[in-house]
Amino acid sequence: MAVSNTLSASLNSMSVPGADGKTDGGLLMPKLQYRFRVTFLNFGVDKAGGTELTKQVIDFTRPNVSFPEIPIEVYNSRIYLAGKPSWEAVTVNVRDDINGSIAKMVGEQVQKQFDFSEQASAAAGGDYKFQVNCEILDGGMGTNGVQVLERWELYGCYLASANYNSLNYATNEAVTIALSIRFDNALQTAGSGGIGNSIGRAVGSAVSGIGQ
Repeated sequence: MAVSNTLSASLNSMSVPGADGKTDGGLLMPKLQYRFRVTFLNFGVDKAGGTELTKQVIDFTRPNVSFPEIPIEVYNSRIYLAGKPSWEAVTVNVRDDINGSIAKMVGEQVQKQFDFSEQASAAAGGDYKFQVNCEILDGGMGTNGVQVLERWELYGCYLASANYNSLNYATNEAVTIALSIRFDNALQTAGSGGIGNSIGRAVGSAVSGIGQ
């Protein structure tokens, strides 16, 4: 028992000490990059979100957001405010299966955005936009079930580009399709929840910068 307690105490000390000189129970388990799934809603002609595209995902980039700066010139200095947020396009690489179902689904989505045969475009963005959900999972499967550790919901998506990549006699790689997805908005939540919470806002006089 003493050896076990010593070992536990030693492992709990393997972290960064706090301001009080004590640790907080050791390190936490990190999220792992390969434990994730990506689902597509209203992609192509599939309204419900088929699993074929989900099963063939190779990798996915999580959303990146940036705020352009708004400089406010004042007497002897300068203050900066955050401007309108801008989301970068995300990328997803998928394997093209032998039945051609992935190429067909991508083709259906491209056709929704623009009819190349008739040279006609969709009347409105709502005619072709879809939703993408990316979830980081805990590794559970089967009888253990699966728990969602983090969830991203991307709204107003469309394909900015679809790259069908190359074929090569000299490789052993699978045929892939690279998709670049532009979207209007993204929400991030922890766990299995859906829509994120609103900002708790209590406006008062500012200590620095600009208040109200």
